[in-house]
Amino acid sequence: MQHNIDVEKLGPQGEIMAHAIEACVHCGFCLPACPTYQVLGEEMDSPRGRIFLMKEVLEGNLSMEEAQPYLDKCLGCQGCVTACPSGVPYGELITTYRGWSEPQRHRSPFQKLFRMGIQETLPYPARFRAAAALGQLGKPVKPLLPPLLQAPLELLPAALPRLEPLPELVPAEGERRARVAFLAGCAQQVLQPNFNHATLRVLARNGVEVVIPKGQGCCGALAMHTGERARALHFARTNLSAFAGEYDAILTNAAGCGSGLKEYPLLFHGEPEQAQAHQLAAKVKDVSVFLVELGLKAVPPLERPLKVAYHDACHLAHAQQVRAEPRQLLKSIPGLELLEIPEGELCCGSAGTYNLEQPEIAAALGERKARHILATGAELVVTGNIGCFTQIQTHLRKLGREIPVLHTLELLDRAYTQSPILPGR
Repeated sequence: MQHNIDVEKLGPQGEIMAHAIEACVHCGFCLPACPTYQVLGEEMDSPRGRIFLMKEVLEGNLSMEEAQPYLDKCLGCQGCVTACPSGVPYGELITTYRGWSEPQRHRSPFQKLFRMGIQETLPYPARFRAAAALGQLGKPVKPLLPPLLQAPLELLPAALPRLEPLPELVPAEGERRARVAFLAGCAQQVLQPNFNHATLRVLARNGVEVVIPKGQGCCGALAMHTGERARALHFARTNLSAFAGEYDAILTNAAGCGSGLKEYPLLFHGEPEQAQAHQLAAKVKDVSVFLVELGLKAVPPLERPLKVAYHDACHLAHAQQVRAEPRQLLKSIPGLELLEIPEGELCCGSAGTYNLEQPEIAAALGERKARHILATGAELVVTGNIGCFTQIQTHLRKLGREIPVLHTLELLDRAYTQSPILPGR
């Protein structure tokens, strides 16, 4: 697609946007891979439609306000990146475009307050826990609230788990095979702290010494993907410093966080820390990839056969191209039957803060995903991202089916320790 974009006028990230737009040949392979196109059926709610809109805005042929409703509906799931035969880096385009456009946008006071509430709570576990506790008190009056305020309450668990602080160092059991740094994440420390503790136990059991750097913070993905580039840079600079030590790898157990760290070269493009960002990103690995590369120690057989459906988190499958490794870990558990979910490549509707900001589309996708999971006949659902976990659990509950949902490493941890996997068994 030819363009007449004044790259210099857009700053250091202008060339990234121009290159992505130019790579699109408008073929339409992205249409069936796009969740919003599947739900809404509108050309402008597809990746190629959005690329055209961004091109028109950047060339000055269309106002930002005209294009924004369609661009806001994009989940940023990058399903289109996997489907694209031309290799269009759509994820880079939508991220840089939002970073460029957000400071120029006109939002209502309510929208500004709502977004500020998200940005000032979710990345900070203590604040988020306080906000979640307050939200639970508000559940009885949920029907009286506007739809935008009802969505966060629906996603909260019935009760918040007990706070379990992480140690600064977890020694390897037996001979040390590797030494890694671990990103703790934000929301999952509050909503599902066992994700991290199970991950640390599995790593230690496999001879991995884990350092949890005290100075780390939010990866910045939430800010980066919602156009808050300055805020994202602040978080990222904190982590460049915190993870500067000598490690065999920097591990994450959340698809969105891992993808966020790997996007630091994009975030720091044109910034003084660009080389440092590339160095950090090169060390980042999802814990499933690391364990497969390291070689997993033998897992004891399950007490009885278990049917498990694995859900591909978009920022693992599409953004990081990690599909085989989580499945390989699950298949290493004797007695486990792995089931594939129909339309497994389609987003569940969580997508960072999308299910808070676009609750109707997110709910349609969440129900669609939950119904496909139920169709597999699975006894248990496994995924590798806190957002997907929360979304899937919420919509299974809405359909009246309380199928347990676990993180991949939680299931592996229970198999190692031969702990009960299903309630009452």
